Amino acid sequence: MSRILLLRTIQLILLVILILLLINLWLGRAAEVWWQRPVTMAVYPINADQHPLTQAYIDQLRPDHFSDIEAFFRREAARYRLSLTHPVEVQLAPQIHARPPQVPDDPSIVDAILWSIKMRFWVWQHDTESDPVDARIFINYHLPESDVRPPPHSLGLQRGMIGLVNAYAGVDHQGQTNLIAVHEFLHTLGASDKYDPDTNQPLWPDGFADPTQAPLLPQTRAEIMGGRVQVSPGWALLPPSLERVTIGSATAIEINWLAVPPQP
Repeated sequence: MSRILLLRTIQLILLVILILLLINLWLGRAAEVWWQRPVTMAVYPINADQHPLTQAYIDQLRPDHFSDIEAFFRREAARYRLSLTHPVEVQLAPQIHARPPQVPDDPSIVDAILWSIKMRFWVWQHDTESDPVDARIFINYHLPESDVRPPPHSLGLQRGMIGLVNAYAGVDHQGQTNLIAVHEFLHTLGASDKYDPDTNQPLWPDGFADPTQAPLLPQTRAEIMGGRVQVSPGWALLPPSLERVTIGSATAIEINWLAVPPQP
């Protein structure tokens, strides 16, 4: 009898997982962007630690705080001879006064699916941007000196084109915030991570900005999905801004910069 009960419990668990997978597929389709027009990216600031100084920083944010994102894509698109001169347009959306569901630590498959579903419903409930956009990047701002430390995980969902960034409030940190936002934005377009999750060091060759450089080290730039500049075999640095970052050929393939658009 206990064996039958165990089998039924396993069947129920598998059924729940299947239902969650179907809901996850229904809520969002995988993004297929072919760059026939500019892709719009909306940035949503959130006061994650509820600190008055964090709020003061958010209050003074302007669209030009994110202009280096557009400049980065213009520069990189020109390298790949993309037909669009302005491939990405960034919009600063009104602040959201609600906390998004946080990415669980070491999530299981079920945890990841549940978070994905919760995040999509949260976006549906709290979206403050009235204009149509392609991708939504939510930035949880924390004060650097606050006792409330930002969670270590930022995440980008290709299905639904949603990104969640945990960042520090302050002009000195905005360059790295924009870099992380671009990294998560590219995840929503289908780009994959190109670093070792255990060491956070970029993987050769796809995670290196200049993989054929001789000598290979030190690198002077980072590949955007590799995330860091490999200075020596055990030392990799997070670049301060997008000026020292590039889109490698493997990432360009994943986001359809080196692909022929399908026929209408």
